Amino acid sequence: MRRSALIVMAMLTLAAGSLAIIATGPRAMSKEPRFSQLTMDQLTDQQKPLAEQIMKVSSVGIGGPYNPLLRSPVLGQRMFDLLHYLRWETSVPLKLNEFAILIIGRQWRSQVEWLAHAPLAIKAGLSPDIVAELKANKRPSNMPPQESVVYDFVTELTIQHAVSDETFNRAKELLGEQQVVDLTAVAGGYVAVAMLLAMSEQDVPPGKEPPFKPGEP
Repeated sequence: MRRSALIVMAMLTLAAGSLAIIATGPRAMSKEPRFSQLTMDQLTDQQKPLAEQIMKVSSVGIGGPYNPLLRSPVLGQRMFDLLHYLRWETSVPLKLNEFAILIIGRQWRSQVEWLAHAPLAIKAGLSPDIVAELKANKRPSNMPPQESVVYDFVTELTIQHAVSDETFNRAKELLGEQQVVDLTAVAGGYVAVAMLLAMSEQDVPPGKEPPFKPGEP
């Protein structure tokens, strides 16, 4: 009898523990952020000037890649200055520039990068159909020549780590030498942004839906 009573008690204890796990749900399995989200009033004198510049242009405030970058404000300032050129001063037309950024965001399945740049790409004139096909992990159909060469150039460079003579010559003819160089820097710059986001596990801002759902390619 004593052994039976002990078995029953053990089973009840196990059941209670299982119910506790179910009751607490995701909270019980939640993970602390790798970098807590900074707020403006937490910033040091070295961080504040950079944060003030970020707030003027960023759709995610000092979240996204800026949250980890503010931990290294000298690097953060230099990255901000580089990204300012790659976003606003590059020789690549805005529509093509945003397309290149989206290609990188899709390769990395970067929630924050895609959320920030998909609307900007469409606003700049990129077809919503092209954006939708890219998001579905397809080579977009019916791309005009310049968009087609941007897709092929960026994809070859970042996936194969080389650009074929055919693609390079087509890019040089359609875009020109300066744009080819700037396009390469845009792709590399936003790989760095995607890496920062992946390393720090930065999520989309509260209230925003992640563009890429679990189980999607």
